[in-house]
Amino acid sequence: MTKAKVLVTGGTGYIGAHTVVELESAGYEAVIVDNFSNSSRDVLEGIAKITGKDPLFIEADCADYNSFAKVFELYPDICAAIHFAAYKAVGESVEKPLDYYRNNLDSLLNLIDFMGKKEHASIVFSSSCTVYGQPEKKHLPVSEEAPLQPATSPYGNTKQICEEILRDCTISYNGKLNVIALRYFNPIGAHPSALIGELPRGVPQNLLPFITQTAAGLRERLSVFGNDYNTPDGSCIRDYIYVCDLAKAHVSALDRMMEEKPEIAGSIEYFNLGTGVGISVLQMLELFKKATGIAVPYRIVDRRPGDVEQVWADPSRANSVLGWRADTPIEEVLASAWRWEKKIRGI
Repeated sequence: MTKAKVLVTGGTGYIGAHTVVELESAGYEAVIVDNFSNSSRDVLEGIAKITGKDPLFIEADCADYNSFAKVFELYPDICAAIHFAAYKAVGESVEKPLDYYRNNLDSLLNLIDFMGKKEHASIVFSSSCTVYGQPEKKHLPVSEEAPLQPATSPYGNTKQICEEILRDCTISYNGKLNVIALRYFNPIGAHPSALIGELPRGVPQNLLPFITQTAAGLRERLSVFGNDYNTPDGSCIRDYIYVCDLAKAHVSALDRMMEEKPEIAGSIEYFNLGTGVGISVLQMLELFKKATGIAVPYRIVDRRPGDVEQVWADPSRANSVLGWRADTPIEEVLASAWRWEKKIRGI
């Protein structure tokens, strides 16, 4: 017997697909909606092989009100939603800000409109550590009490605006809407089965897919954007979290809201999701070599617009309140990403 029907927008995307797997494992029934703008239909087959059942799926654009409406017509018993449907590349958002504002804001506004018509609704929002901008060193590692900084990219700004919209709506819906905003750090890796993983279109915007594609021979060398930052080796530092660990946090957040505790009714809560360990770009190259035996060629190039120098999480609130922890060893995570790359390239 399933617990409840949960809408997963962007559910064939990288994090969405892994979360669908964890939801099904936990007894929830996921309803996936996606328009494949940054994913592939093949992901549905991968999810089915892992879970042993074909996922419920509707092809629709969440930023298009009429397109999105048919999801709720088909599944009126949806009681909660996990919202992933958003454009997410920092560099691209600097080049195409209007596309990011239209897609990321409209999709959320539509979701709230539909969910707000229900007697009670819960939304888990896919947020980002970009809301903290470049934190002052006294706020590293970053806790939820760290002040939000002006966003360094349109992408980051959409996350800040979406959080503000959700906060205002939890107030206006008078206890009918619960929200948990999960502020991710940097998701990496692939499912242990190598049936789903990160599959960026075109040139990867994230570090690890570029590393694995270079290791596979698709790219000549990795570009390291800057070696003159104020960090131990001059390259940017991030908190890299295993995507399967991250996916499990969504189930924990959903469980918390579905318990209907009076103290969190009609509220928005924030949780930082990371390992609590900062790793530089150059360190990642060494760790990948250790995990796979492959030395990836690279070159130092100019800094990339919108990049933050260094940021990593203080995940203690998620650890204590959600009972969740990202504890998969980094070598295991990197090995999973390489297995996935080899599988999709037929190596």
